Amino acid sequence: MAAGAVAACWTPAAGAQESSDRVETPGQVQLSAEQLFTFAAEAQAARDFAAAETAYRALATNPDIELRTEARFRLALMLADNLGKHREAAVLFREILDEKPGAGRVRIELARMQAMLGNLGAAERELRSAQAAGLPPEVEQQIRFYAAALSAQKPFGGSVSIAFAPDSNINRATRSDTLGTIIGDFTLDEDAKARSGLGIALRGQAYFRTGIDKRSQLLVRASTYANLYRAEQFDDIAFSIQAGPEYVSGKDRINISGEATWRWYGLDPYSFSAGAGATWQHPMGQKAQLRLDGRIADVNNQRNRLQDATNVLLAASYDRAFSAKFGGGLQLSGNREAARDPGYSTTSGGLTAYLFREIGQTTLTASAGYSRLEADRRLFLYPHRRIDDRLQASIGGHFRFLKLGSFAPTVKVGWEKNKSTVEIWDYSRISAEFGITSAF
Repeated sequence: MAAGAVAACWTPAAGAQESSDRVETPGQVQLSAEQLFTFAAEAQAARDFAAAETAYRALATNPDIELRTEARFRLALMLADNLGKHREAAVLFREILDEKPGAGRVRIELARMQAMLGNLGAAERELRSAQAAGLPPEVEQQIRFYAAALSAQKPFGGSVSIAFAPDSNINRATRSDTLGTIIGDFTLDEDAKARSGLGIALRGQAYFRTGIDKRSQLLVRASTYANLYRAEQFDDIAFSIQAGPEYVSGKDRINISGEATWRWYGLDPYSFSAGAGATWQHPMGQKAQLRLDGRIADVNNQRNRLQDATNVLLAASYDRAFSAKFGGGLQLSGNREAARDPGYSTTSGGLTAYLFREIGQTTLTASAGYSRLEADRRLFLYPHRRIDDRLQASIGGHFRFLKLGSFAPTVKVGWEKNKSTVEIWDYSRISAEFGITSAF
């Protein structure tokens, strides 16, 4: 059947009409919703996917929510399972959940798409949300099946985002005109004081995985960020790559990797670090997950050899779904940086909490955190040993009702305040990002 030979109309009740209510005109066939579903199913069975998609998309515009939900669901399954279009299928499943957030089966399928796209964190979050909403026993079995199968993801993929980023303090510097030292007050250069600016924030990541055996695979990940400004001396760019095996043990997932990171500031090399890391993810019941991270790296500071250091990071994260539309989590972290000069050696720790809430086709997020940093000794020039107390908070939104394909606009506003005993590290800033990012 030719896809262009079908046009559909429905009664207000969106039910099947008797044959006497149908009118056939040259070049056009009027079908009830029930008949159009039958046509789409037959076209799909005959592998005429173009005709089936045309029919399903026509049904997806029906004013009856149950009919358009069924049409989107069938179309999404066809796109995913017959055509391998997992990203497009994920968009359709998300559209259904925007209208019917309690649709457990749909949320499970969205989790499956996220897993196929390599978004393991998002897949696990959807599974927790589905279970928080309450599911019948047979669907619970599907949950367990998909949770156990999350290691069979798409072999490669990635994402990218771009945003305009106004910032009241792009260099995280003091607003003071002078710097107190043991030999008197120094007058600060303009570049050493707080500078506001409008920049462009670029974020990207890509991954590749290949099987090693039935329970493990090699995972290679690359990520980059760039904050670019008209005053290029404040440009901040970094690139990192990680590679190593990922294991599945029961319900747990363990990743071990070698890691390297290059950073440029003001377009000149700033630092290079190389080391290793490990991550352990463990489900806690049906609605929560625990994640433990450990990293160790040798840092080569290319601006100041006294800041060459060994860096050790430990973090524990707990994520929980309170309902199908509401969730949150906590992260506790500790960091030790043992530098060549004890004045640059620091110990720090912090606690961050976050919440997310889905409202229609919008996902709102909020986070708040506190951290404290202490240096081992006083740097010779400064009168006090460095001790920082840092507060940060942010709110944001992801607006899917304005999406274009799999991309949707995002907005994020952040506030940060660092109170330090050393004036040069005492600062505050307000920042924002207005951009677009891949929805899946």
